[in-house]
Amino acid sequence: MHGPSPETKHPMEGFPQVTFLKNVCSNPNIVIGDYTYYDDPDGPERFFENVLYHFDFIGDKLVIGRYCALARKTTFIMNGGSHALGSFSTYPFYIFGAGWETAVPEKRLASEVKDTIIGNDVWIGYDATILPGVQLGHGCVVGAKAVVTKSFPPYSVIAGNPARLVRHRFAEDVVAELLKISWWDWPAEKVTRNLHAIIGCDIENLLNAT
Repeated sequence: MHGPSPETKHPMEGFPQVTFLKNVCSNPNIVIGDYTYYDDPDGPERFFENVLYHFDFIGDKLVIGRYCALARKTTFIMNGGSHALGSFSTYPFYIFGAGWETAVPEKRLASEVKDTIIGNDVWIGYDATILPGVQLGHGCVVGAKAVVTKSFPPYSVIAGNPARLVRHRFAEDVVAELLKISWWDWPAEKVTRNLHAIIGCDIENLLNAT
């Protein structure tokens, strides 16, 4: 056995509320890794309704790694929701036209457009919100209803509004080894063979895994 296929739309028999998101994503500006799942009793395809202000003309990407667990109402606010803070007014006059279309803020006054990048093996709790350009390192955990306004390093536990670092999941040397191992990049067969070492925190066996 090599575990479920990442191509399976609903990997849990009897639970259609859970899907491997990659199989229901058609937006080229949203990139989702294998085995990342979303859980929503109203239909997991509704995940994309919670990717807000994601306009093609801006061109920003939402990149989510492999083996991520995304709880219901996980929301991503993309760069289209940002207004020009450096201008005297944050009001987007130009989008309404009728003579206002030339009032586009200079680039130096507008917010910088950055991709939102979620690493591998990240768990995002219920109703959490991720703001534009945030990067979450591999292994991060985001608490329920957190509002993540800035980036955090790998294996951070973060919570609150605005989200803050609660603690690091593991010691620095362990994190360094985990990043070197990068088990999420292994073929599914190798992950399956070494599941007990992954869930059992057996770093030595992971370092020598075959």
